[in-house]
Amino acid sequence: MASTPLTDDERQQIRDLHAAGHGCNQIARQLGRDRSTISRAANDIGLSFDRAQTRQATAARQADNAAMRAQLASDLLADAVRLRKQLWEPCTIHSFGGKDNIYNAAEVAEPPFRDKRDIMSTVGTAVDKALRLTDYDATDGAGEVASLLGTLFDGLRAKHGDTPPE
Repeated sequence: MASTPLTDDERQQIRDLHAAGHGCNQIARQLGRDRSTISRAANDIGLSFDRAQTRQATAARQADNAAMRAQLASDLLADAVRLRKQLWEPCTIHSFGGKDNIYNAAEVAEPPFRDKRDIMSTVGTAVDKALRLTDYDATDGAGEVASLLGTLFDGLRAKHGDTPPE
């Protein structure tokens, strides 16, 4: 279904809103039009939407996320070290048992084997997750994806006669 053609007033509003720094999505919402309609009209008028701020915000967010992943990896490794120390430390073992469900506790020199196995499993999980977080940033492939997308967009622009934004 074809959309209703833009009026001259709407085209002027697009010019004015663009000049005021509004993005394509904002203009589309404000005029109650589809984003693609606004984008085509802006292109016809000779306007382009600068994506530099979006790129900067995206890069900043990615850097923040990388820092959070690095901190989490460090915290997980610290947790693993603290947990591993418990393998050889005195502890209290306890149970509820018998027909009267009586609580019993005893101090032992180190955890029983089953508890040591559970501790080692948890330590292994923490170390594995820390390594995965570290590997994610080392091999996320963002450069390859950006290069692939850039090549794709350049090809589309060349085919359709558009020039990339400066």
